[in-house]
Amino acid sequence: MAVAGVDTRERLLRAALRIIGQDGIGGLTNRAVARDAGVALGSLTYHFTSQQELLRECLLLFVGEEAERLDALNRRLEGAELTPEQVGAGVERIVHEAGRREQIAQLELYLHAARDPELREVATRCFAAYDRVARATLVALGVADPDPLVPALVALVDGYELRRLAVGAEAVGGLSHALAILVGRR
Repeated sequence: MAVAGVDTRERLLRAALRIIGQDGIGGLTNRAVARDAGVALGSLTYHFTSQQELLRECLLLFVGEEAERLDALNRRLEGAELTPEQVGAGVERIVHEAGRREQIAQLELYLHAARDPELREVATRCFAAYDRVARATLVALGVADPDPLVPALVALVDGYELRRLAVGAEAVGGLSHALAILVGRR
């Protein structure tokens, strides 16, 4: 029975993430989540006592998976030597592999964390993982003192991604050039 409970809970979380990505947090209703997950409405209230708990658990699920993915990327960056063009191409590849709805859900959850102090700790953990990858990337680019540039690199990549989501993939370009300027190679 416990395995079924875990399965149902995860189905509910993934359904909520899909809905957030499609319709935003405002579109997240108990009925919509239960319908999308293919479970009875009572299952949602059994697993989550409030929408706040559901949102927190969605963000925790995302952060856990994102941290694993970023840690694997960090391991691949150890000892690497990269050019801004290689980093730009890598970011583009990662962005195109990620699902649009999942990325929108991620941004929605971060915005919600900006309004809800209970979610900030989880968002902070995710940004710490982004910071670790940014630092490793800067080291691979040969930056002697990467720490001051870490937030700028994370913001640069996030800004490009937000722009791509908002106005289309064709609007994103020049990431490699901007990165070269950031690290002093142009």
